[in-house]
Amino acid sequence: MVLQGKKIGYAITGSFCTLDKTILAMEELVKAGAELIPIVSEPIRNFDTKYGTAREWLDKIKEISGNDIIDTIVKAEPIGPKKMLDLIIIAPCTGNTLAKIANGIIDETVVMAAKAHLRNERPLLIAIATNDGLGLNAKNLGILLNTKNVYFVPFGQDNPMEKKNSLVARFDLIKKAAEYALQSKQIQPVLIEYRGI
Repeated sequence: MVLQGKKIGYAITGSFCTLDKTILAMEELVKAGAELIPIVSEPIRNFDTKYGTAREWLDKIKEISGNDIIDTIVKAEPIGPKKMLDLIIIAPCTGNTLAKIANGIIDETVVMAAKAHLRNERPLLIAIATNDGLGLNAKNLGILLNTKNVYFVPFGQDNPMEKKNSLVARFDLIKKAAEYALQSKQIQPVLIEYRGI
């Protein structure tokens, strides 16, 4: 039971159309015995969308995790010096967040959490969800695919005919990818056919 008793930071950024999938992944991790510490980006904390209000999502996240939400840079900073977490999962990870991590731009909660965690040489697992993964963000994806202690949930093109640059992770593989990342291993294959699961 690789996940039993592990303290996992579960960071959520503003790919609102994938939030229902990330909720299911969170539930699966809790069932596997992990303790989740939720971390949310400013858009998740503040924006009401057609997918639900910020309050609704925050309430669901807190209910599943059973822990208070880290929702500011100030709250995220101690993750590093206190060595609070065994693993951070960013799911979904938008192209904006991906770019900031790849380029060391620390101006919001989730990227601060990732930076603070990585300084302890502990694993960071990314479940990408961006319309620009094969566009301008491809270079940032390449940087992070080759960065020590950064791992990816397998991903593919979710709509290659209409959104050729769009990449989305298979959220149903987060638990398995987390088990690998905790052993400092990248689940393979990384590039897969996306089946809308």
